[in-house]
Amino acid sequence: MIPAEFKYSEEHEWINSKDIDEIIIGITDFAADTLGDIVFVELPSIGTEVKQFEKFGEIESVKAVSDLFSPISGTIIKRNENLVPKPELVNQDAYGDGWLITISPTDLKEIDGLMSSKDYNKFTES
Repeated sequence: MIPAEFKYSEEHEWINSKDIDEIIIGITDFAADTLGDIVFVELPSIGTEVKQFEKFGEIESVKAVSDLFSPISGTIIKRNENLVPKPELVNQDAYGDGWLITISPTDLKEIDGLMSSKDYNKFTES
């Protein structure tokens, strides 16, 4: 079950904007399941500027390498260093321990363009 309070992008990333100063970003269970067993995650350095819907990293599974896209613009303030030795955390807990990065957003209005959990569920069913 996907968290109802998160927002989602068409690229299958989620944001948790509970704290609007530090927005957490990850990929959805749908994306993790589609990729299969995650074996490597490449994340940007702290301080990197990201733009909405632009690539910020890569995620590699036994099946494929996929780009990661930021659902919102901002500056990277944290990266999930636990993914370096344990990239499988994304498969095990995509909405919790498998988070990817935290950003300080530059335009909170961008959140309005993301999908609700209900809309994301419909999007993945089509």
